[in-house]
Amino acid sequence: MDKSDKPKKTKDSGTATKVTNKKKSSKGKGLSNKSVDFKALETKINYQFKEKSLLSSALTHASSISQTKKSKKTDQSTKEKQDEDNERLEFLGDRVLGLSISAVLIKLYPESPEGDLARRYNNLVRRQTCTEVAKDLDLGKYLILSAGEERSGGRTKSTILANAMEALLGAIFLDGGYAAADEMIKTFWQGKITEGEQIELDAKTALQEWAQGQGFDLPIYTNLNRSGPDHSPVFETKVTVEGLGEGVGKGPSKRIAEQMAAKNLLEKEKVWSK
Repeated sequence: MDKSDKPKKTKDSGTATKVTNKKKSSKGKGLSNKSVDFKALETKINYQFKEKSLLSSALTHASSISQTKKSKKTDQSTKEKQDEDNERLEFLGDRVLGLSISAVLIKLYPESPEGDLARRYNNLVRRQTCTEVAKDLDLGKYLILSAGEERSGGRTKSTILANAMEALLGAIFLDGGYAAADEMIKTFWQGKITEGEQIELDAKTALQEWAQGQGFDLPIYTNLNRSGPDHSPVFETKVTVEGLGEGVGKGPSKRIAEQMAAKNLLEKEKVWSK
């Protein structure tokens, strides 16, 4: 190579090199997980997206978009947020899940009254159940997060996982229609639909009816304690029936803790068999 062709070592070129290196290192800290391969997830859910950007959006947390806006500082940042993070898809997915579960319960329990269907419905669409399904799919592995959210354990946070799960359902609905989303819900919610929580669902009602039949006041529930991490909390609740006694229960939600407390008191009074 001719000497005239060699790059000149100038002060300006040295400065340019430093800027380039700095940019490269910041990329490694932040949004490098946007290049994650989603093929394994598509295999798990048995659905191949025609529009891959929908899948990417469903797994993109808003913190990632905020970081992109700060780094790019472009006039298109608002549009990027609308197109890329999963908040809008979560809104849609929540409705799709509700419709699918409602239809399943109507067919599965044709003799059940509205109150019983509502209890089962609430148990199946609540955040904890969505989080459990997300964990079954190892969804946290595929999330697109900001560097800060990554460091704070965002991949295991129950709220982020539940929202991403609903967003994924919304994305499938837009990409493949209701039938595709409904099929996934039936597949991954099936065990939770059939297992129910029969004891937990009935204990509070049983205690109230029995206490009133014996001439006691209505049960009063008091939350005693909450422990454990955000993604796996443990609630402790006490139920008191004036003139009868108390029962204490624990569970992953206030609702279940209350049911277990009622069950505990019924067992003490030998009204409920263990």
